[in-house]
Amino acid sequence: MSENNSILKSIYTRRSVRDYTDQPVSRETVLEIIKAGTWAPSGLNNQPWRFAIVWDKKVKSEIAAQTKYSHIIERAPVIIAVFVDKEAMYHEVKDHQAMGACIQNMLLAIHALGLGGVWLGEILKNADKVRQILELPEKLELMAVVALGYPKHHNQSSNRLPLETVILKEI
Repeated sequence: MSENNSILKSIYTRRSVRDYTDQPVSRETVLEIIKAGTWAPSGLNNQPWRFAIVWDKKVKSEIAAQTKYSHIIERAPVIIAVFVDKEAMYHEVKDHQAMGACIQNMLLAIHALGLGGVWLGEILKNADKVRQILELPEKLELMAVVALGYPKHHNQSSNRLPLETVILKEI
């Protein structure tokens, strides 16, 4: 079934990519990725997402220093810091779920455009420092940093638990 469905195929073949070539990513491509993120569902259509695109090597280096996965950020041609605007939020859980959907849309768009990307969450331990490096207001809360670029290789593999282990009940 999934072989004939491009959306399912993309979901099943997308992988986290942590190593990139030196090939630059166009601004137009990055904007397309962000646009895909903005089409995620959000409660009351409040669209609480905000983005900071970072190309500058010095700024990327400062942000990289905020995570043990600094090498990923350093190697990526571009990173996107994804924030939730606390003033646009109306329900904490629903808005954080919307942010997850936004980031997943971005990752699927990255994959669909022939690039690779990874959702970096460990950096959240230094979320305020990242926001300060980017000189953004306190009303913005960091949700993730997405590193992206053209994959250096395509040998990522993954597996999932069998459905019978994750389905709790079928009545």
